[in-house]
Amino acid sequence: MIDTATVAVLATGAFFLGACPFSLWIGRLKLRKDIRKFGDGNPGAANVFKAGGKAWGVIALVADILKGLPFILIALFVFDYSQPVGYIIAVCAVLGHAFSPFLGFHGGKALAVFAGTLVALSQWDVIMCLAILFFIGFLFISNDAWTVMCGLAGTLVYLSLTGADTWKIAFMACITAILLIKHLQGLKTSPGTSGRLLSWIRSRRKTA
Repeated sequence: MIDTATVAVLATGAFFLGACPFSLWIGRLKLRKDIRKFGDGNPGAANVFKAGGKAWGVIALVADILKGLPFILIALFVFDYSQPVGYIIAVCAVLGHAFSPFLGFHGGKALAVFAGTLVALSQWDVIMCLAILFFIGFLFISNDAWTVMCGLAGTLVYLSLTGADTWKIAFMACITAILLIKHLQGLKTSPGTSGRLLSWIRSRRKTA
């Protein structure tokens, strides 16, 4: 039997852990820089790399991934709740990162914490589908925001065609909506058609 109060506590914990801006804190404490002044201005791990800290960038990335795991694992393996409860807690973790109350309800793009929730939920088919679609987008689309959204949309189509359960599709739809909001600025720019693959081929031709 599901205890609503317990689920609410776990969801709240997931939200506030997700809201912890580890990348920003690492930038300030270890690099002595505000990572929001680099790259796209977001407080995410990508800008720790761009601020000049490769090793700390890896640590920040791992920290952002890991914060998507604990409360889902507690719900599924300590309280033995069903998968739908895990989906709800996962959405809360992603929301916390995307709209952190510690940063005036601003936050990062939430891809890393989303990846962490997928691992905690054992959604290996979703991980594989996203990885393939992101890689294809990386090769053929110049704009990263379009790559992300095309990957998410493609995964939703995949889940629908393969008969995934309603909760799983609803979870992916919620995540897609959150990431759409976070990538709106990037989506205002054309996706581009050259992509990395064609750019690489053209550069090779020029040097040949």
